[in-house]
Order: sequence, then C-alpha cells, then structure tokens
Amino acid sequence: QVNLVESGGGLVQAGGSLRLSCAASGRSLSSNVMGWFRQAPGKARAFVAAMRWSGTRTYYEDSVKGRFTISIDNAKNTVNLQMNSLKPEDTAVYYCAAGGIVSQDTSLYDYWGQGTQVTVSS
Repeated sequence: QVNLVESGGGLVQAGGSLRLSCAASGRSLSSNVMGWFRQAPGKARAFVAAMRWSGTRTYYEDSVKGRFTISIDNAKNTVNLQMNSLKPEDTAVYYCAAGGIVSQDTSLYDYWGQGTQVTVSS
C-alpha cells in the first residue's frame, strides 16, 4: 500500500510561483512512476507531469512546459512540482499519483493523494 500526501497549495497572483510536494510512504516496486494531475471545477482530472523514481526523464502536458518542473528526492521519498509563471487557468485541485507506467490516463495510476488546492488570481 502506497500512501501519498500532498502539500504546498495556496492562493497566488498571476505570474507568481508555488511549490507542491508529495510525500510517499510504503513505496511499491510496481508503482515506480509518480505523476501530478489537476482537476478544475466542472472538468475531468487531467495530466500535468510525471517521472520515475529511478529515472531522470520528465514528461509534461503542453500547457505547462517551460513553467512547471517535476523533481524527485529519493532520500526524502518526495515528489515536487515547482510551478512558475502561474496563470488563472492553472487554478485546480492538484493530485499526486503513483503508477506502473508513464501515462496521461488516470486509470493507470493505482494510488492517489487527497489533493491540494491551487488558486491563481488575475
């Protein structure tokens, strides 16, 4: 069983930055991929970024490329999402997830955190 707890959300003005963290406990070899997703009101949960615990390659949704950076701290068992140049359309609940393969499909992730709210004001 993998337990994920997000932190770091909040309210920020457009153009500002936030750093989200996801603390993982009970890591599983079959859940080597960590992803960040977001869900805006009235919309489906959508892929933001992903990477493997054991790798360095990163994957991003097009609208966040160049603004968001995913990173992993293996020593602390945390996955971070640095979000810069935030826009009002980035407003959503952000979730971290653990799965076996890199995918934008939420159904391929086995474990989810409770989510953290990010609100970007214009």
